[in-house]
Order: sequence, then structure tokens, then C-alpha cells
Amino acid sequence: MSEGTPEGVVTGDGYAVAADLDVLGDGWGFRKVRRDLGVEAFGVNVVVMPGGYSSGFHFHDEQEELYFLHSGTVEIEFGDGTRHRLEPGGTARVDPQVHRRIHNVGDADAVYLCVGGKDGYVGRDGRLPEGEDPSKSPIGRSGG
Repeated sequence: MSEGTPEGVVTGDGYAVAADLDVLGDGWGFRKVRRDLGVEAFGVNVVVMPGGYSSGFHFHDEQEELYFLHSGTVEIEFGDGTRHRLEPGGTARVDPQVHRRIHNVGDADAVYLCVGGKDGYVGRDGRLPEGEDPSKSPIGRSGG
């Protein structure tokens, strides 16, 4: 484990693993995935939100965001007044300048992953190591 890496995060040559979300913190609020796992190419956090709680509105100058709901039920509200319900597995993409906020409309905690970045998609640069069986690889199985 390197200095500044939380206990429970396992690091190796080119990777970091947190086997459980609680390794990255406890209680409600942000789990600093980018910082704690050493992600450098994009921003990423997990947010744990108590039942019935609503965040304030926010927006970005440059960063597009993608939300993925892991558990709970939320509604994402946009600056135009529309609200869209997300169930577990639901996703939403939001342009930087769009005002947005999250409402946990359930009684249980909601847990969602938020990824932010700018300047585009890298492209399909995944490759199989020599000798790897392509029928056992997710690379190329679906569009990307």
C-alpha cells in the first residue's frame, strides 16, 4: 500500500482495487474513488445519499458527467424543471453547463457513481494479449 492509500485498497503494478465501497469511507456523502484508487484520466466518485435527501443544484464549466445508480431510487432534476427517475442500473449523461440535482425519493440510502471528464472518447484501443482466447474476452463483443 502506498502512502495516502486507504487501508483496504490493494495496489499493484498499474492497478488499485477496493473490494468493498466501505473501504473508501463510511456514512453518507462522497467516496473519493479518483483519489483513493489513483485514477488520473477522469473524475469519479461514489455518493451515498440518505433516504428523502435532495442535493443542491450544481453545474460545471467543462466537465460532462455520467451518473450510474447502483442502489436505491433517485430522481435527477434538471434546470428546465424536468425530473427523471432512475432505478438500480439506471444512467444519465449531463452536459457541463446543465444545472442538475439529485433527489433520493426512497426511504433507503441511494448509492450512485458519478464519472466526469472532457475532451472525448479515446476510441476502441483494447487488445488481447498474445495467446488469449478471443471467445472468452469482452473486447469486441459489443459496440463501444
